[in-house]
Amino acid sequence: GYQIIFMFAVMIVLSIISELYSERGAVASTFIASWSLTSFMAGYYSGSFYKQHFYPNPAPGWIKVFILTGSIVPATAAAVILGLNSIGLAYGTHTLPSSAVVTMVLIWLFVSLPLNLGGTILGRQWAGKSDWPCRINAFPRPIPEGPWYTRRSFLIPITGLLPFGSIFIEMWFIFTSFWNYKFYYVYGFMMLVYLILVIVTVCTTIVAIYFLLNAENYQWQWISFTASGSTACYIFLYSVYYFFWKTKMNGFLQISFYFGYMALFCIAFFMMCGTLGHGGSAIFVKRIYQNI
Repeated sequence: GYQIIFMFAVMIVLSIISELYSERGAVASTFIASWSLTSFMAGYYSGSFYKQHFYPNPAPGWIKVFILTGSIVPATAAAVILGLNSIGLAYGTHTLPSSAVVTMVLIWLFVSLPLNLGGTILGRQWAGKSDWPCRINAFPRPIPEGPWYTRRSFLIPITGLLPFGSIFIEMWFIFTSFWNYKFYYVYGFMMLVYLILVIVTVCTTIVAIYFLLNAENYQWQWISFTASGSTACYIFLYSVYYFFWKTKMNGFLQISFYFGYMALFCIAFFMMCGTLGHGGSAIFVKRIYQNI
């Protein structure tokens, strides 16, 4: 999640100071390079998070954490892209060349994974201290039945609605650029919308977690992640609307490519927003419990 946050920021900044959109293949090449170079962030935060919350309790070792951090998103992307490549081959249309696939695998093995490993080691050493603001009970307390607005079935979908509303208009321009082949060049405005998304996501998640803690429900970690990440579900629903009412695509080939890439985009967006919500909620929880 932190890697995707930094990668999006780097991509937007590079698009502002240069003209990536005017060169064929420049956006894709920059995307792969940014993903590889920001792998250090993924390792650093996953290593520190593992050391703070699990070590030395029985849990997956840091090597397993490193492998999962470095392979979950690339493996998901590879599965989707190779599946779409197979469909393209079956229809005899343009597909990803074998040389490009081999190049991306080599970049992942010799650039992304080593940076991830270095970040994991440094994260465990530098930021792995558990700085809990108060004492923690050895035995978990029973969670009472709270009001209807503190239930997961309400908090998770309602939290992602406001962040989606803050980027709704920008999504239309991005979809139009990607699927209707229009140039997108207002990257300064995209940076502003990106900052608004970060602020709104963190604030709405903190409000949801505050309601949860008031109901004496201390299981806020996964709720904060899924509640803020639910913004991606609204984006996918909007992509369904955009497909039927704003595009003229038809046939299995176009449908599979559209929804395959949109699913991949929404998975990355879910991780990014979920990480923003969890990170902001963690700072908020530590801050309020310092007074106890």
